[in-house]
Amino acid sequence: TGLDALTGLPEYRNGGLLYDFELMVPRDATFASRAHAVDEPEIVEWRALTVTGLDLIADGVRQALGLSEADFPLARVLEGGTWAAGRRVAAQRRPPGGPPPFAIQSDGTVF
Repeated sequence: TGLDALTGLPEYRNGGLLYDFELMVPRDATFASRAHAVDEPEIVEWRALTVTGLDLIADGVRQALGLSEADFPLARVLEGGTWAAGRRVAAQRRPPGGPPPFAIQSDGTVF
């Protein structure tokens, strides 16, 4: 079906999880204090690193479980892990409700 070939979505739950666990640390200490346009280099880089980070997480989970990419596609890692963990960690770090770690100005066409 090609499910194992899908790319992870670089949105606030996945990218926020990597940000919250400091797997990605902004070079600019004021990064989270202001809103960013989706085409700013920092946001483009954050999104690209999120896709790469999700692939690395998926590889680690598969290795720990002894499963292949076909048996445990990225979609399972996202659904069963990073989305839920991203929401939970965000709620702990930014109550109430766990909003995204920083604001992105978007018209809804880019997650």
